[in-house]
Amino acid sequence: MVGVVTVQEGLRRAEEAGLDLVEVSPGAEPPVCKILNYGKYKYELQKKAAEAKKKQKVIEIKEIKIRPTIEDHDYEVKLRAAKKFLENEDKVKVTLRLRGREMAHIDLALQILTRFKGDLVEFAKVEQEPKLEGKQAIMMLVPAKTAAPVKGE
Repeated sequence: MVGVVTVQEGLRRAEEAGLDLVEVSPGAEPPVCKILNYGKYKYELQKKAAEAKKKQKVIEIKEIKIRPTIEDHDYEVKLRAAKKFLENEDKVKVTLRLRGREMAHIDLALQILTRFKGDLVEFAKVEQEPKLEGKQAIMMLVPAKTAAPVKGE
């Protein structure tokens, strides 16, 4: 801690020490500089960034596809898979595809998605309510502990 000195004085002191004059905080008034080994400083910053990247959790979107004619056992298998994904803190996209004459029974498709949502109520919150997009109904679920508030609540 030398205090406020001119740039020339800082450069002279850095050269005497055999190190570099590095501007650490350019936004401060006056700017803050340190005398240190610049290569070592860059290396330490790179290590900190790599450590921070290692600790962050990437949230993936897992998709579960179901049909309106799904049987009970198949439904339970899909439900277990969704629970596993939600416990791993991944988002779950539930897609219900309608084909041919099934388009006449959209209400049944939405009932299945509502049942799916109800069975996962303690594991997930709904990020996107079931809605029909063309020939498929889509619903997005997020883990209950990391869920953000849903729009409209």
